[in-house]
Amino acid sequence: MEIQIAVAKVTQHGSHESGDSIEVIERPNGGLSVVMSDALTTGHLGKLVSGLVVRKVLSLLSDGIRDGAAARAVSDFLFTERNGRDPAYLNILSADLETCTLVLTRNNPTPIFVAQSSRVECLSGMPQPIGSARNVRPSISEINLKKSTTVVMYTDGVMNSGTANGGIGIDVCTLLEGMLEEQEPSAQVIADSLLTQAIRLDQGRPRDDMSVVVLRVVTRPKDFIRRMFVRLPVIPTEAPFEEPENEEPAQNPV
Repeated sequence: MEIQIAVAKVTQHGSHESGDSIEVIERPNGGLSVVMSDALTTGHLGKLVSGLVVRKVLSLLSDGIRDGAAARAVSDFLFTERNGRDPAYLNILSADLETCTLVLTRNNPTPIFVAQSSRVECLSGMPQPIGSARNVRPSISEINLKKSTTVVMYTDGVMNSGTANGGIGIDVCTLLEGMLEEQEPSAQVIADSLLTQAIRLDQGRPRDDMSVVVLRVVTRPKDFIRRMFVRLPVIPTEAPFEEPENEEPAQNPV
């Protein structure tokens, strides 16, 4: 089998910095973890806070600390570091090859959807954001790591898309069921489709930072090559750089 992880994200309309941070790390005893943090503020401060959270979690996971313990430790650190003023939502999604399980750790009221055997289950609840108090505990779910499993998690910008002026909002469960019913989409196709729908519901102008993470366990790999693909659109803030005319090429480039 093959584990696929895909991310699709966009910043709030009019902002160049995202309060959502996402990173993927290989687990020391086999498998992968994806860490997603959504600061409760946007812009530069949000980026600083969510980036700090993700880096701290990655450091603990790479040392072999369990996901739940890492979430609790980083919550206490953030509370101390920011005096409780800048809490953040946190998700850790791990494919643990040592235990052959998927571990879903949440300090985030946004639900996670898990599809197995043509049934989509919603994991919901109202766990506290990290850094809001001492001894904040995450919600932890563990399921068997088996073929044809799909996990979707996302930030509140996606969940609240389309709800302005009394709109209904996005129906992730129905969209996911439709994509999985008659085809085998890749993790990236699912992530892109959900994000595109969320942006459309906000009339093409996201009212908040939006991020979607999808993990899929497919039946069999096409080969045994590990791959990672990253696409980062760059929005220029100044006039485009132009090559000076008639400049001699550099000698002995390094």
